[in-house]
Amino acid sequence: MRVVGYAYPWDILDAPGFVDRAGELGVDEVAVAVSYHSARAATPWSPAGTSVLARHAALYRPVREKAWRDAPLRPAAPDWASVPDSAGDAVRVLNAAGVPAAAWIVLTHDSRLGTQFPQYAVRNCFGESYPWALCPSQPQVRAYAATLTAECLEGLDVASVLLEACGPLGAVHQHQHEKTDGVWSPAVARLLSVCCCTACADGWAESGAKAEDVRDALRSEVRRLVDSADLLATADRLPADLRTTILETRQRGTDRLRRGVLAAIGPGTRVVLHGALDPWATGALPGLTPTAAADVDAVVLQNWAPGGASVDAVAKARRQLPSTVDVGSYITAVAASPVPDMSAYVTELAGAGAAELHLYHLGLAGPGRLPDMHAATGAAHAARRKDS
Repeated sequence: MRVVGYAYPWDILDAPGFVDRAGELGVDEVAVAVSYHSARAATPWSPAGTSVLARHAALYRPVREKAWRDAPLRPAAPDWASVPDSAGDAVRVLNAAGVPAAAWIVLTHDSRLGTQFPQYAVRNCFGESYPWALCPSQPQVRAYAATLTAECLEGLDVASVLLEACGPLGAVHQHQHEKTDGVWSPAVARLLSVCCCTACADGWAESGAKAEDVRDALRSEVRRLVDSADLLATADRLPADLRTTILETRQRGTDRLRRGVLAAIGPGTRVVLHGALDPWATGALPGLTPTAAADVDAVVLQNWAPGGASVDAVAKARRQLPSTVDVGSYITAVAASPVPDMSAYVTELAGAGAAELHLYHLGLAGPGRLPDMHAATGAAHAARRKDS
């Protein structure tokens, strides 16, 4: 298995010994967050502090007026970064040390922009806006994503580009002091994640559906499911033709966004897409459209929860995706409940068909998590030796 380790710019620039630790782990590539959402990130390797508070989503490259002039949506600069081009500097540090670097780009997850421009954010059937989620059906959002990608890569030498949130986010999101956990069944969360903004409504109209009829159907079904008191419900009773219209509209917007991003990347750079096999999935790893996998070099699945479901998802992806597309497995070494046997878990994922191990996170995982990191990379290297 090829090993990709994830990191923030400050992990590389401000914490001594990063390159040496990455080398000891044997990572093949370091994915540097170039555009990233808000976060409070622990810095266990830093001698100067315990965390970085990224108050809002930011572009960790210079925000050039030339690129963003007249754009309604434009990224913010991170005033908490130690240098103006922290992601660029981090990539250059890695390149100088002989460590291949990838640009890790988060596209539609930006609470600052969604708050300032709610007309471009996902809006549910009750008219409630999700400020953390920019809607791919909106042309302005697609233009923003393409320009953001181009600016992330401007003048950088990267081996790969990793695309996160290259599609829709939905109702389920860790937002401030979140108080929705455990309240909605999977079916309710799925319906509340359907965007009902003006651009999506225009998409329904192309299929002959009236916007208010779609919203009414969604609201009625959400209320029925909530009143049923079944918190495990996964199915809904929407008419099949309506489900098709909603999903096809979402997928058209997602495909258009992705194609604009890929055009900004250009040929010759390896592209890795964070995604899910469930076409209705929303979030950082949104559902794959029918054409998504063929557009990229690898698809990375969310496998943070160890067990049969994750292993089965990898096996299913390997069966369904084109043979030319690698399957990556995204795991974490910083979960609140550590993986009981990291080495065995990675070995299972490799056996199911994962060709890449995407390891979260080279900066957040401090000395107490280092044994799990080594166990993960050790198992990945063993799997690679077995395959060679």
